[in-house]
Amino acid sequence: MDSTDRPGPGPGSLLRRHLGEWRLALVAWRLLVLQTSHPAVAAGTAEHSTYRAHPWRRVQHTMESGQRLVFSDRDSLRREVARLNRAHKRITGTDEHGRAYSAQDPATRAWVLITLYESAVAMRELSGDPLTPEESEQLYAEFAPILAAFELPPEVLPGSAAEVPGYVDAVVREQLEFGPQVRYLLFDMLREAPRPRRLRFLGPAWPLLRSVIASVLTSLTLADLPPAYRERFGLARTRRAALLSRVLHRGAGRLSTRLPDRWRYRVHAVPGRPAPSSDQVRIPAPRHPDRSGWLRRDARRPKLGQFFSQVLDQTGDGFIDAHDLRSMAHNVCWQLELTEGGEAEVYAAFDAWWEQIRETMDSDGDGRISKAEFVAATIAGCDRDPDYLERGLHGAVRAVFRAADTDGSGFLDADEYRTVFGSRVHPAELSHGFRQLDRDGDGRLTEEEFVHGFTEFFTARSGLAAGSQLLGRP
Repeated sequence: MDSTDRPGPGPGSLLRRHLGEWRLALVAWRLLVLQTSHPAVAAGTAEHSTYRAHPWRRVQHTMESGQRLVFSDRDSLRREVARLNRAHKRITGTDEHGRAYSAQDPATRAWVLITLYESAVAMRELSGDPLTPEESEQLYAEFAPILAAFELPPEVLPGSAAEVPGYVDAVVREQLEFGPQVRYLLFDMLREAPRPRRLRFLGPAWPLLRSVIASVLTSLTLADLPPAYRERFGLARTRRAALLSRVLHRGAGRLSTRLPDRWRYRVHAVPGRPAPSSDQVRIPAPRHPDRSGWLRRDARRPKLGQFFSQVLDQTGDGFIDAHDLRSMAHNVCWQLELTEGGEAEVYAAFDAWWEQIRETMDSDGDGRISKAEFVAATIAGCDRDPDYLERGLHGAVRAVFRAADTDGSGFLDADEYRTVFGSRVHPAELSHGFRQLDRDGDGRLTEEEFVHGFTEFFTARSGLAAGSQLLGRP
């Protein structure tokens, strides 16, 4: 039977069991290092990713996509591959050495996919309980339908599980590079990473905890990388790192077999699974500002500054440029299953918005806009021209609405609304913002209500206006 006709891995398959375990997180950074060491992946990451400012989003996207590929039925798998194809079509260019790269290059895609399979094998080996040759072949056979869905030519893939170690060794020795993106990922990213939204309760303790996590994860990853990788790039595996790896992997392996399944395995991400509904999210108690002062103060500057930092500045460098706007379009499309035409509409709308921003705000012609420039120019534009937002922002907002309206109903419900902003704003705050815009309380927004909310956010001087609370309580 051809691999394209094989059923995907079932609920009890080795592949789902291994890639569904929480302890896979111990080799997640190892996986990212191996993938990013491929020069085409490194170049695409440097030019098209916002991972430096939003490392957790990069990890989240990688893990969610892997889950969609593995924990899907055949139709969902095809949709996920189609989504990846659309997203990767735009990741092309020339790297710093003048070499052309493309995320759709078959050999590059083969490496990224095989490292996902290889991570499950490494997890077992590092835990002291390696797969038997028969289990390895079974695991690879269960992975075959996923490989087949990408329609890669057979010559770029190992033919069997027995050939995977030789394939990995050859790619490591002949193709991988230990460039700036890999060094940053391995040694610096976690030491600079912002506090994850879910851990905001840590407050000032985060920098210390971040330093500890970075030290442990760097040592663990260096110990766990393939010997050929460490040998080629002169990376030492210290005794302390080897001991850390042994304790963590073997301890996690023994613990996992004693845990009930609900604790041993992650919640499987299913394509199209909605985010928690508004009644499942705990809403923080409302704050009560000094109403008299709040009503007198022009709230536009802090709101627009908030929008700049939380939504527009995708790279976190304090400026916005064409890359930031296209990254916004990418993140909208990433969350959804759009047609190629639907994605093109979103990108075109954000490109048009950027052109308006550039023409009206880039006074020094350097191709980027600071927060101060954005806030001042937006307020001035809205004050002097009633159609200012219609020529830029509104086009992007309408494109986002149509993209997020996944069922074509002409309305956005609370879950679709939260999808628009992804992980940039806390779900509880977004639930609050949705309820403020939902003036008739019917649990849904029309396109005009959605656009009107953005208009109020940008133009209302009072922080108590419904649209002012688009991103939550001011």
